[in-house]
Amino acid sequence: GSGGFRKRKHDNFPHGQRREEKENVNPSSPLMTSFKSFQLELDSRHDKYERLVKLSRDITIESKRTIFLLHRFTSAPNGEEILNESEVKLDAVRRKIKQVAQELIGEDMYQFHRAISPGLQEYVEAVSFQYFIKTRSLISVEEINKQLIFTAEDREETTNKTSDSHEKQPHTWSLKVTPVDYLLGVADLTGELMRLCISSVGNGDIDTPFELSQFLRQIYDGFTFIGNTGPYEVSKKLYTLKQSLAKVENACYTLKVRGSEIPKHMLADVFSTKTELIDQDEGLP
Repeated sequence: GSGGFRKRKHDNFPHGQRREEKENVNPSSPLMTSFKSFQLELDSRHDKYERLVKLSRDITIESKRTIFLLHRFTSAPNGEEILNESEVKLDAVRRKIKQVAQELIGEDMYQFHRAISPGLQEYVEAVSFQYFIKTRSLISVEEINKQLIFTAEDREETTNKTSDSHEKQPHTWSLKVTPVDYLLGVADLTGELMRLCISSVGNGDIDTPFELSQFLRQIYDGFTFIGNTGPYEVSKKLYTLKQSLAKVENACYTLKVRGSEIPKHMLADVFSTKTELIDQDEGLP
């Protein structure tokens, strides 16, 4: 009634009594032993989670660098050198993914999926972008997972008395990209294909935009079949996919209607202006 602070329940017990209770706890009791084992297990899982976050960040950075390199394919005099260099970079990314697979030995991957998902999505984007440049088609999730099976040979001394030779026993590690990570990586791929379309037109290539338009339309149709039944992240990126498709179709429309009027060295500027207008109409920053 006086408006003062309420007294907390533990304030009713003297501090000295609580100190005596702590001193009376037996550290070797089964209960304390169990809690110490729980503490060690939680600490080890937390440390592993942090290591996986760092590896995922490294995978993301190297995959982005590979994508930036592949964008030079349309303007480079020798495209094979760009593809070979990108393969070297992707091999370095796979070595990082191998470390992730080794960290997850004996673990449930889905307990650490949030830590590694951003890196896997970026890797799928880089691999699918390279695969499209090579084959003009979409890489499957099965093909991606085949590239993520790693082997190593460890020499172990045999116990055979008649022979002192060493045998090689292969060890394998694998990491499977989940369907959700694959879909999110393919959704991000559409943005890179839109940029590839604009850069191709700037280099005088008027056939690639029409090819990309059909390819993006097929991807968009595939995502619409999923609808709202897929994860929230997929439906969220579907809007960005639609914007990329609209920009590529607008480029094709300009080429078809006004391609003969606009000089080739000015087509890229025209597309950039129209792209900004589309973004303003849709309220994009």
